[in-house]
Parts: sequence; structure tokens; C-alpha cells
Amino acid sequence: MNAFVLITIAIGGFAVAFLHAAIPTHWLPFVVAARAQQWNKPKTLTVTGIAGAGHVLFTIALGVLVVWGGMAIDSRLGRFFPLVAGGALIALGLFYLVRQFRGTGHSHLFGGHSHHQHEHEHAHAYEPDNEIAAIKSRWSQQKSDWIVIAGLFALLTFSPCEAFLPVFLMGARYGWIGFALLSATLAVATVAGMIVFTSLTLAGVEKLNFRALEKFESGILGGVLCLLGMLIILFEH
Repeated sequence: MNAFVLITIAIGGFAVAFLHAAIPTHWLPFVVAARAQQWNKPKTLTVTGIAGAGHVLFTIALGVLVVWGGMAIDSRLGRFFPLVAGGALIALGLFYLVRQFRGTGHSHLFGGHSHHQHEHEHAHAYEPDNEIAAIKSRWSQQKSDWIVIAGLFALLTFSPCEAFLPVFLMGARYGWIGFALLSATLAVATVAGMIVFTSLTLAGVEKLNFRALEKFESGILGGVLCLLGMLIILFEH
């Protein structure tokens, strides 16, 4: 086994996961929710991190199946496995590149920025005249928060980082140790990316053209996957 190749796969996987986290659907919903619910920055980033963890765990669960199948194939194909894994990776990369050239790249647009802030400003400006009304208002706000948080968690958890699954397949040759390294890489890159972009947007750096990353996401991912596939074939075969 080539440790250098595994480290390179992990670095490439970090790039794939971080770029995937830059898609607006991975941070814009949290900014919109923060404005609508009047969350402060620590609470918003905490919710972002929790949703990101769900996103990662579901992807890792799928990765277990990918690695288990990959190791089974490796035990049968032996030295031909790098050709299979690398070829599959290149094929997927070409699929993403074709999507990019056809203009059907990532379509996870969530929409524009929220315009509900002023409505909630007026709602929160209202001061109840009695304690019972105040308690009801706080309970209603908390209930609303939990509904929003559950929705954000479900949104990210059940939309796994499909672009990282081929990276898990490449690491199958390294067994569960390689899987653990790649899982940690996925977790750090995804959660860090989501928190970074959410934090930047909350700080008012909204003029940065993050949507350009979404527009060219398929092309970027396709190029990275093709390069990783060629790396596997050249150094592992």
C-alpha cells in the first residue's frame, strides 16, 4: 500500500468536501433562518454545525456500504482493483464535466436572501402587557425555533455529499483505517466549510460571488475526481 497516495486522496477529498460545502444550500438556509428567527451568531453557527454533522454522518453511513463493497471487490480483483476504482472515478468525473458543459450543473439553489427580517422586527418590538402573554410569546418562539432547526437538520442530513462517495471507494484498498481517515477528512472539511461560509455571510460579506462556485461546481468536482482517478491508476496499479 502507498501511504503517499492515501494522503493525496485525503487532500483531494478535503477539496471535494469543502467545495461541496460552499454551495449556497449548505449555508444560505441558516442565514435566512437566523434573520427570520432573530438568532444571534453563536446560535446560528451551532445549528449550522449540528446540521453539518448530520450531513456528514449520513454520508459516512453510505460510505460504509461503498467501502465494504470495495474491499470485497479488491479481494477478488487484486491488482486490477485500481483500474476499476480509478476508472469508475474518472467516469463519474466525466459525468460531472458533461453536466457542466451542458449547463445542467448543480441545481440546489435555495433562493435569494430573506426579506422577512422587518416583519419579525415588528413582531419582536411588541411588548406584552402581562406575564402570561410574555410566557406564551417565548414558548411560541421556542417552538418555532425547534421546527426550523428540525427542518434544517433534515434538509442537510438527507442530501448526502454524493461527490465524496467515490473518494471512499478509492480508500477501500486501505481498509477501515483509510475509511476512518477519509471520514475525519469529510467531517472537518464539510463542517468547517459550512461554518466559514455561514459566518462570512452573517458578517455581511454577501457581495462575494459565492454563486459562481455553485455555477461551476460540477466542472470543478469533475476535474478533481478525474485527477484522483488517474492518480489511483498511475500509482496503485
